[in-house]
Amino acid sequence: MSTDNRPDWVAPEHLPAHVSIIMDGNGRWAKARGLERTEGHRAGTETVRTIVREARALGIRHLTLYTFSSENWARPKHEVGFLFELLVSFLKRELPELMEQNIRLQILGELKDLPLPARTALQHAIKKTAANTAMTLNLALNYSGRGEIVRAVKAVVAKGISPDEIDEATISDHLYSAGQPDPDLMIRTSGEERLSNFLLYQHAYSEFHFTSTYWPDFSVEEFRSALCAYANRERRFGKTGDQIKA
Repeated sequence: MSTDNRPDWVAPEHLPAHVSIIMDGNGRWAKARGLERTEGHRAGTETVRTIVREARALGIRHLTLYTFSSENWARPKHEVGFLFELLVSFLKRELPELMEQNIRLQILGELKDLPLPARTALQHAIKKTAANTAMTLNLALNYSGRGEIVRAVKAVVAKGISPDEIDEATISDHLYSAGQPDPDLMIRTSGEERLSNFLLYQHAYSEFHFTSTYWPDFSVEEFRSALCAYANRERRFGKTGDQIKA
């Protein structure tokens, strides 16, 4: 145990610098309780609040939440509308705490296509928190992993960068997440075990953690369990275990 009586895995060297989460299962959580899907989304925002606070308390530097994919526009219009109303409400409620906790808000995705109230609230929160340094909270909104890669390639071409000068760092520098480390750990709730077009480039060497728990029921205890499991994994990045231990 460490001197402050916290488990050893909480030490900075054992924590992921960047955690990404696919927050899945809101609708099924609501259906299992005989509620409208919108109530599942509402409950899910409370889990967001809890997990952001816990990540900040533990010292995780980057947290990315898959909030709304470009494919989600195909959902019923009333549900999409509710999601963005919920987002605006969430931002207004949480902005003071983001400031108090020194958390910077960033968006991964295309803001221009979002409803005006959501776009305005997001731009205000991004500007307000821009100088915060303790943690970066990324919301993947109107986001597509393949679309992000296409966008990056187009940006590289537009700059006239020659093929001989293009490497992995060049592509990374033109992604939405430029300047941030790739996720060390990706968590997906609700029992699904796929990436769903989420950070396809960035997740190349991420550790994955899947749980059958629906997002509204995802607790601090389960989050800590996922982090503990991560801390006990050996990340080799193509090397052998003996090389890592040498």
